[in-house]
Amino acid sequence: MALFAMSRTLTRLGCQRRLFLRSFSSEYARDHDIVIVGGGPAGLALAAALASNPTANNSLKITLIEGGDLSKIQDWGMPPDAYSNRVSSITDASQHFLNRIGIWDYVEHARTNPIHQMQVWDGVSGARITFDASEMPESNEMARMTENLNLQRALLRKLSDTPSVQVIQSVKVESIQREAGDRNDWPLVHLSNGATLRARLLVGADGFNSPVRSFAGISSYGWSYDTQALVATLNHAPRGPFQAPNNTAYQRFLPTGPIAFLPLSPCSSSLVWSTEPHLAAALKKSSPGVLEQLINAAFRLPNPSLQYIYRRLLEGAPSRNEIKEELAFRERSDGISSHSAYASATSMVSDGGIPPVDGDALPPLVTSIQPGTIASFPLRYNHADSYLGEGAGSRTVLVGDAAHTVHPLAGQGLNLGLGDVDALSRCIIQALTHGGDIGSYTALMPYARERYLENHKVMSAVDKLHKVYSSTAQPVVWARSVGLEVINELDSVKVALMMNAGASSRLQNASRWDLFAKSIENLAGIASTSRMVGGMVGTGIQELAKNASERIFGRL
Repeated sequence: MALFAMSRTLTRLGCQRRLFLRSFSSEYARDHDIVIVGGGPAGLALAAALASNPTANNSLKITLIEGGDLSKIQDWGMPPDAYSNRVSSITDASQHFLNRIGIWDYVEHARTNPIHQMQVWDGVSGARITFDASEMPESNEMARMTENLNLQRALLRKLSDTPSVQVIQSVKVESIQREAGDRNDWPLVHLSNGATLRARLLVGADGFNSPVRSFAGISSYGWSYDTQALVATLNHAPRGPFQAPNNTAYQRFLPTGPIAFLPLSPCSSSLVWSTEPHLAAALKKSSPGVLEQLINAAFRLPNPSLQYIYRRLLEGAPSRNEIKEELAFRERSDGISSHSAYASATSMVSDGGIPPVDGDALPPLVTSIQPGTIASFPLRYNHADSYLGEGAGSRTVLVGDAAHTVHPLAGQGLNLGLGDVDALSRCIIQALTHGGDIGSYTALMPYARERYLENHKVMSAVDKLHKVYSSTAQPVVWARSVGLEVINELDSVKVALMMNAGASSRLQNASRWDLFAKSIENLAGIASTSRMVGGMVGTGIQELAKNASERIFGRL
């Protein structure tokens, strides 16, 4: 079984899949082929990916270090109708990777939920785009929602069945130094339990404030958004018999930031509401009864009415009845029928009955918020200048949040990290197979070439989306709205966008050619429209066509 080192004695040694513990002497530094710092999804997945390969499993001594108590995650469990507030959308490409390394079988599938459709719309103009998995050539779902803890627990259970991987938990990295001597200057990792590990390759999977990145001397660039993400687990009525199941993700781009409704089960969904810090603080402090009404309104009310409601909230803490009366007044003033899906405070739509015509355009009404799930955290953009250490920082490599941090509006953070792990594990195995030095810059260069530009493209696109949709200037609103509606008519371009976001792990050659031919045909058909909407939108369509063609031809 995998060996775990921690500061306290394990009390239940007879438990199945229990992780054994081991302490280390500080007298000598011990040689390890790979030392992974960080027990999050990226670090655990890298250890599992390497262990799943027979050559690496038999040849490499792999150790993972985590400062937290991983036994809590391995023992994690919740009632069937309760969910954690930190969730991720696992794309088809990421699922394919997790399945290939033997992790997906350890995931509790009852706590996952497919996303078959995604509705995205402009909070100012109402322009909308719909992505549907049924348009994909070979996939019946765009992604699958799951709690981060469900995935981490699966990774830990897999590693507990893997003798070749040593996991040291509840032990922190105190310092990392460069060895002086004749061992090609291997990094020395000094731990809080007195142990010292000598690493042929040191992997930083240790998050935004990465000690490994600091040791390697790798600088990074980025900025903090003037935005906080508010998260919570929402309860709502199940979809009626005349509606599709709760497999649609909804996202509305408001000027203060996007709000997303992510399906977890028939009666539960996850909220990710990115908004201004002062508003996030006021929302977090409000009572659950007030917050649930504000969430419903944020998906439904016109922006001017929402801005007025925000001002009322910031002036003082309104009661549940006061906010309901104000929302009802606003709905009547805006001409929202009580029989429309856009009504919340005045809604007369009955659960289980015939839904309104626009019922599928909006998420179900929130009825309550799961206790203890309301939380917030700051958002930032950060990208390391390099994923590989050089010179005094050689024999180091970065993956996941240690290498890049991105706005959550596209739900790509975890998937980018798993993409890093997939590429790095293949790179290490390739070097090992050919008798190379797995810690050398030359051996690791293919990983950096494969991932850096790919991550940068996604991060830049997400950052630009955030900035474009933060504007209320009429020319910007008009251009982005027309562009969105034009793209919504291009089914094959939308398929290419879904492919680029990982909704398909592979595509047959013939399908690629057909897809691209159809894209060009559709683009030609709306050429006159693109000329009408002006240079900004026309340029955007050209860029989409270019990206689609690169995506399709690049995979031939």
